[in-house]
Order: sequence, then structure tokens, then C-alpha cells
Amino acid sequence: MYPIFFDPTMIILIPAIIFSLYAQLKVQSTFERYSRVASSSGLTGAEVAERLLRKEGIYDVRIERTPNTLGDHYDPRSKVLRLSPGVYNSTSLAALGVAAHEAGHAIQHDVGYFPLELRSSLVPVAQFGSMAAFPILLIGILLGSPMLAKLGVYAFVAVVLFQLVTLPVEYNASSRAIALLQAGGFVSGQEAEHTKRVLDAAALTYLAAALAAVLSLLRLLLISRMFGGEE
Repeated sequence: MYPIFFDPTMIILIPAIIFSLYAQLKVQSTFERYSRVASSSGLTGAEVAERLLRKEGIYDVRIERTPNTLGDHYDPRSKVLRLSPGVYNSTSLAALGVAAHEAGHAIQHDVGYFPLELRSSLVPVAQFGSMAAFPILLIGILLGSPMLAKLGVYAFVAVVLFQLVTLPVEYNASSRAIALLQAGGFVSGQEAEHTKRVLDAAALTYLAAALAAVLSLLRLLLISRMFGGEE
């Protein structure tokens, strides 16, 4: 019925693959569009991030330029906010939105935002689950051990939890970013709308990752049952 190397359970992942492709295209097109629109403030992404942090009384977070394109992130362990060249030195609305979003993560860390703390605690478990889930499941199938196969499925649950917890963390950082940019007078009302479009597009990638994780878990469950994972 199927080609010898065809895995029918891969069909489960098709919606996630399609949505992920859409999310990536949406992010790229939206960022490129608003990276060509300069903000009225004339400030760079790095300058805006620094001012937002200082405004919130945060002085122990360093802002660094990373050479990685789209490598913008906040590292809570070292308290470093890293911005890519297209954000660090740019005065565009896209750059301000991304910089403010990452500053939002630093503010979350400073105020002890629970979902961020929960996500940080899940990192090592999720990393283990991502690497070990399928090998454990496969070994369980090869050894005819339903319990071991189930253990592989359970290991991947941590990945799903991590991706689901990521959603409120990212959406909260974006809402903080827009509010802070407007409150600080860094963007006008129309500019805030455009900046929000950039952050909304970026949020699609996190939705895509969460969908992929959930569907991957369903796929592992199906594989486990197909090969006797149900006792």
C-alpha cells in the first residue's frame, strides 16, 4: 500500500509543516517591509532597548550586538540582551519592535514573571525529551517493551509543555513592548500599529512550534500503539 520507506504517521505532521512555512514567510515579509520604515524617534534598536530597561529601573542587563541574523534574544542566566545587526544599529520600526520585545523578556525576568521562570526550569527536561524521546521509543519497539516505548512518549511531553508555556511568555513580552514604546513616546499611534504587525507575525512562529510539538506527540503515541505500545 505504501512505498517501502514511507511512514504513514508523517501525515499527522503535514498541518504543522504547512503552518510553519506560512509563519516563516509571514515573518520574513513583514520584517522586511517594516525594516524599510524609519521610526520618527530616530533611535536605534539598541538605544530603545537600553532606555526601556532604564525606565523600568533595570541597570544590570548588558546589551550586546550578535553577528547572527535573527539571533535576537535575552539570556536570563547571564543577563545579556543580544540584538542582531539588523536590529542593533537600525532605526526602523521592525528593529524597535524586536528590541522592545527582547527588553520585555528582561523585564519579565526582573519582576519574576512566573511563565518565564517555568519555561526556564523546563529547558533541560525539554532538551532531553527532544533528543531522547524517539530513540527510547524505537528501542522499546525493537525490544518488544511497551513500557519503554511509553517512556519515550512521556519524555516528549516535556517538549510539548515547553512550547505551550512559551506562548504566554512571548505574547506577554510583545504586549509589554508595544505598551512601553507608546508610553515612552518612542512610536506614534500609527507606528505602534505597524510595530505590532511585526510582533504578531513573529508570534506565528511560536504557534507553529507549539502545533508541531503537539502533533509530534500524537505521532509518537500512534507509533507506540501501532507497534504494541498498548498493553
